[in-house]
Amino acid sequence: SDYGSHDKPGTALGRTEPDGNVLFPDIFHTDHLLFYERFKAYQDYILADCKASEVKEFTAEYLEKVLEPSGWQAVWRTNVFEVLVEVVDVEYSALKAVVQLSEPFLCESRDSTFTLECMQELLELKERQIPLQELWVVYDESGEFDQTALAVEHVRFFYQYIWRTWDEEEEDDFDYFVRCVEPRLRLHYDILEHRVPSGLVADYQNLLSQCEELYREFLNVRNSISSSDSDSEAENISMVEGLKLYEKIEHLKQKLKLIENPLLRYVFGYQKYSGLQAKGLRSTGTKITHVVSSTMMASLLQSLIRDKLCPESGGEELEIQFHNDPLAAVNACYEGDTVIICPGHYVVDGVFCIADSIEVEGYGLPDDVVIEKRGKGDNFVDCTGANIKISSLKLVQHDAVEGILNVHRGKTTLESCVLQCETTGITVRTSAELAMKHSDLYGAKGAGVEIYPGSTCTLLGNSIHHCKEGILIKNFLDEHYDIPKITMVNNTIHNNEGYGVVLVRPAMPTDLKDVSADRKKGIFIFLEEIPKTSRSKGFRQELPECVTDELELYEEGDISEQTEGNCQIADELRATSAKKSQMHKRRLSELGITEADDNLMSQEVFVSVVGNQFKWNGKGSFGSFLF
Repeated sequence: SDYGSHDKPGTALGRTEPDGNVLFPDIFHTDHLLFYERFKAYQDYILADCKASEVKEFTAEYLEKVLEPSGWQAVWRTNVFEVLVEVVDVEYSALKAVVQLSEPFLCESRDSTFTLECMQELLELKERQIPLQELWVVYDESGEFDQTALAVEHVRFFYQYIWRTWDEEEEDDFDYFVRCVEPRLRLHYDILEHRVPSGLVADYQNLLSQCEELYREFLNVRNSISSSDSDSEAENISMVEGLKLYEKIEHLKQKLKLIENPLLRYVFGYQKYSGLQAKGLRSTGTKITHVVSSTMMASLLQSLIRDKLCPESGGEELEIQFHNDPLAAVNACYEGDTVIICPGHYVVDGVFCIADSIEVEGYGLPDDVVIEKRGKGDNFVDCTGANIKISSLKLVQHDAVEGILNVHRGKTTLESCVLQCETTGITVRTSAELAMKHSDLYGAKGAGVEIYPGSTCTLLGNSIHHCKEGILIKNFLDEHYDIPKITMVNNTIHNNEGYGVVLVRPAMPTDLKDVSADRKKGIFIFLEEIPKTSRSKGFRQELPECVTDELELYEEGDISEQTEGNCQIADELRATSAKKSQMHKRRLSELGITEADDNLMSQEVFVSVVGNQFKWNGKGSFGSFLF
C-alpha cells in the first residue's frame, strides 16, 4: 500500500470517531480499503510466495520494515472493554505490541469492574503484550504513523477473514497466496458487494463454524493421544475418533474451497432451503380473481369483463379483488386463485414467493406488461407450488445476485414470457419441474437455464441468447442424485458468450463407446438419427402431448442443419448416463450384490433433443466442464 509518504507532509488516511460514551481520541479509518489495495499488500509486500508454515515469519519481516517500534497510541479493543494504551515496543516474531496504559486513564466496559488497578493487573498477567489485531491506531495528522496504521490493519484483516487455524497443517508444496489468500479475499469482497446469494453466504458461514468446532475437537483428541505413553484400549478408541474427525474436517474443507472458488461456487451451486409454506384453499372454498392495474379505465374494465371476467354459461359468479401492485396481489393469493395483470410498467422491491398452485397472466403482449425489480435482493421469483403457471409477462431484473426465477419444487409452467436477466436466468432445482414454452430469455451473466440433478425440464420453442452460457446441466454422477429428464424441442440458442449447452461432470478416464446395453435398460435418447416413422409412431406415446405437437412442426422442416448440435448433446448425455449406470453396478458389486434387476441398477433418463438451432455461440453448440 502506498498510503502515506515521508516526502509529503500530512496524512493520506481518514479518521473515525469511536462510538461510546468515553471520549477516546479519533482513530485511523483503515477498514475501507479496496480489494486491489489489500491484494497488492499481501502479494507484493507481506506474503509473496511463502508457504502456509512461513506466514507468521513473512508477516514479522514485513512489520519490521514498516511498523514504528514505539511512540504511538492505540485503542485496545476486546469483546468486553476498550482502553487507551501507548505502545513502547513491538515483539515482531510474536505479532504483539508491548504497551502501557495511557495517561489519563480512559476505559469503557460493559460494567464498572475494569478499574485502573484491574487493567494494570490484567496487563501484568499478559506480560504487557497485546496482539496487534486487537489494536486500533490513534489518528495522527502528521502522516508519520500512516504505514503503522495500515500494517496493523493488514494483520487484523488477515487473521480475521483469511487465516484458518488449520492452514499451518496444509501441505507446503503450494503457494499459500494463490491457493488460499486470493480466493478468500475475492469471496470476502464479493459478499461485501452483494454478489453472492445470502443463502450461499449462510452456508459458507455455517460450514466454517462447523469446521472450526470439529478442528478444536480434533486437536483435543490428538493432544490426549500424544500426551499418553500407554497402548491402552482407550487410546485406540481415541485414535479411531481422531480419524473420523479428520475425515469430517477434510470433507468440510473441500466444501469451503468450492464456495471460495469464484467459478465452482456457481457451477456446483448449493442446496438452498426454501421455507415457503402453502396457504391451501380458503376456509370458504372460494377462488378469487385478482386484477392488477395502476389505473383502471372504463374501456379497460369492459375489455376485461368481455375477455377474462365473464363467467361461463351456467358457471359460478367470479369474486374479484383489485390491486395496484402485482406483488400485493400474489401475496394475497390462496390455492387456485388467478392473477390478471393489466398493461403497464410495474416496479417492485420485494420477492415473488409463490407457494400455492395459482396462475399469473398478463393481459396483452409480454412487452406491454412489464414487472421490473429494483433494489438489491437475492431473488425475483421463487416457486414451490405444486402447479404454477406464469404467462404473457416481461420480467426485468436489476442489481441481483441470484437468478430471475427459481423453481425449488413442484411444477412451474412459463409460457409466452420475456425474461431480461441480470445474473443467472432460470434455475430448476432437484425434484422440481419446469415447462418453458415460446419464451425469450436473455442477458444472464451466468447460464440462461440451470438444470439440477433429479429435475424435469421441458423447453419448447424458446429463444435463449446473449447469456454467458445458454443451458447448464449440473453434474448428476453422484450416487445421491437422480438423472434429470430433459426435453428440448425447436429452441433457438444463439449469441451466447460460451457454449449453447454445457454439461458439468467429472473427468472420465476413457470415453464410453458402447452404450447400447444401457440404452436397453431404461436409458432412452431421442435423436434426429431415429427414422421419422419410428420417431413419430413408435416413440410418440412416450412423449408429453405438448412435445408431440412441436415434433409435428419439426418433421415438416429440413433437419440437416440442426442434426450436428442436437446429436452431440444427446450423445454426451447418453454417455454420461451410461457412466452413472456402470458406477451404480460397481457399488452394488462392492456390496456383494452380483445379481440384480437391471431396472433397479439403471436409473431412467428421458432425453429428447430435437429440432433445436444453435447459432453464433462463442464456443460452439455443446461443451463439457470437467472437474
